[in-house]
Amino acid sequence: MEQTAYLYPEDKKGMYALLQKQMKAVLDGEHHVIPNLANASAMLNGALQNINWAGFYLRHGNELLLGPFQGKLACVHIAFGKGVCGTAYSRGETVLVKDVHQFPGHIACDCDSNSEIVVPLYSHQQVVGVLDIDSPLLARFDETDIQELEELARIIEDACDWSELPGIL
Repeated sequence: MEQTAYLYPEDKKGMYALLQKQMKAVLDGEHHVIPNLANASAMLNGALQNINWAGFYLRHGNELLLGPFQGKLACVHIAFGKGVCGTAYSRGETVLVKDVHQFPGHIACDCDSNSEIVVPLYSHQQVVGVLDIDSPLLARFDETDIQELEELARIIEDACDWSELPGIL
């Protein structure tokens, strides 16, 4: 897979500022969830350095179901409250894990992942899914990533018509 991270500024804030502008432009006028999440995962995968998975899990019934992503094969079903994704979903807040091997109940979909950040996605004040990003590096993510990825999540939330997916709302 071709990496395009070299096209972005080296400083993290500059990279995120450019990525947010691009995300708004790409999602502008498109409201279908699946293509928006597919393009968002491709953009995140291309912009963020030192990651090995970027994608989404969506609420479906009483679990999270794999959505669009970039990376290796992934777990398809995740129970609410289980692993990093299920925990972020249940808490309704971003979860940053510097070492996934130290996270109780971590679900190892990819043994190459060592750190992870998961940001909940909202519609009508309800969590409808999560943005999940993994890295092979320990402690890859920090407070800047939390703030900036939460801002990207708001852009994605606003662009999508979540009511088109059964089981979401």
